[in-house]
Amino acid sequence: MKRNDEVAGLTDQHDELEKLDPKVEEALNNFKRSVHTWSEAMVSRPRSAHELVVKKVWKLAAGWALGGVLIAGAVSGGVFQQHHQQELARIAAAREAEHQRQLAAERALEEEELLARVDSDISRQVPRAMEPLASLMTDDEIQ
Repeated sequence: MKRNDEVAGLTDQHDELEKLDPKVEEALNNFKRSVHTWSEAMVSRPRSAHELVVKKVWKLAAGWALGGVLIAGAVSGGVFQQHHQQELARIAAAREAEHQRQLAAERALEEEELLARVDSDISRQVPRAMEPLASLMTDDEIQ
């Protein structure tokens, strides 16, 4: 039933088109012919499988190239990050070693000062009044 209604509607539209102005009818006919001509030209145009294959190959190659660039970027980024961490660790180790050297030098200086104080405490000069006794003691110790 719907089909009959559609056909009847199209017939009515066709009748209305026939009643249109001859200029509009001519324009519509020209448009219809140009559409049919263009359609036939597109259908009958030569298609080259080679062009399609070349385009597909270039797309594939571009995809692989882009993928390769992305992978290389990711790998080089990882390598750079690892190298950077190693450099930071090396610098930290060098700073720690320098700090340890400074501490050792300070300890050595403190020990020298302590030994110098002990030396000065032990080697006091004997008062003049005690010199004869001091000379006797050194002589006794030597003998």
